[in-house]
Amino acid sequence: MEKDKNSFTITGIKAIKKENIPECVRVIKESFQTVADEFGFTAENAPRFTAFATTEERLCWQLESENRPMYAFYDHGNMVGYYSLLLQENHACELNNLSVLPAYRHKGIGARLLAHAFQTVEELGCDKINIGIVEENKVLRSWYEGFGFTHTETQKFDFFPFTCGYMEKKL
Repeated sequence: MEKDKNSFTITGIKAIKKENIPECVRVIKESFQTVADEFGFTAENAPRFTAFATTEERLCWQLESENRPMYAFYDHGNMVGYYSLLLQENHACELNNLSVLPAYRHKGIGARLLAHAFQTVEELGCDKINIGIVEENKVLRSWYEGFGFTHTETQKFDFFPFTCGYMEKKL
């Protein structure tokens, strides 16, 4: 990880602070918009989908009220990736909003964020990580399976035009 003279991350992963939230929202929305475009999701037919439902207020609440650990990947000082964790019962964590800006995909950033998440989950005393995905997104499901996630169930909600798939990895 590179550092500059002021000791903030130029390239690498760092924890999110409240002042970083607007940039996190931008990265999440831009990243998830490609999924929305690919599968035909709109603010009208899927208003709760991450590309449309993520707001600064919501992320601030998650950071400050839920105490969610949040991290971003920086490339030469620019935030290009993000994820957060939600501590759950039974020594589990839920991985949320793992995202990489489209221009930075296929460069190993998602894998680095995921490896960081695994390490953070273990440091938090959890032994399992859960994730929810768009079930119809076979490429994403296969990507997570490549990191040892197993598919556990699906659920259909009236407010989504897709099926939610759930996966887990025991650490």
